Amino acid sequence: MGSKSDLDTMRLASEVLRELEIPHETKIISAHRTPDLMFEFAKNAKDRGIKVIIAGAGGAAHLPGMVASITELPVIGVPVKSSNLNGLDSLLSIVQMPKGVPVATVAIGQSGAENSALLAGKILALSDKEVSKRIKNRISENSMNVAKDSHIGTWLE
Repeated sequence: MGSKSDLDTMRLASEVLRELEIPHETKIISAHRTPDLMFEFAKNAKDRGIKVIIAGAGGAAHLPGMVASITELPVIGVPVKSSNLNGLDSLLSIVQMPKGVPVATVAIGQSGAENSALLAGKILALSDKEVSKRIKNRISENSMNVAKDSHIGTWLE
């Protein structure tokens, strides 16, 4: 994530990754304030065994795109809500990438953080049967929870 202020949002991604038993690391790396560290991280991520990068950032939100420009790994960008434009600035900064620099962009804020972890899990599940099973279980649990709530209309009558 780009700064400590992004932690409240990005914490959800970490929680989902833990739930799915996917090893991960959490770092604060700023594209603007620590560009050398960002470059080193992105350049060496694959050699360190990382398979997918989730990058959350707010405001100018250049971290996901800059990381994607350096690494061959998939990058998932999470737009973090900013105080000025409620995250729209972050979303546009991440989603409007030039040709040849793909960033899979999810929703603004906490939903996006959770979905980024699920998307990373689905990417990893393509080559990891255990992760695939855990993803399938989570999808089933979600479906069952929604099905339980489907009778809400009778409560409202």
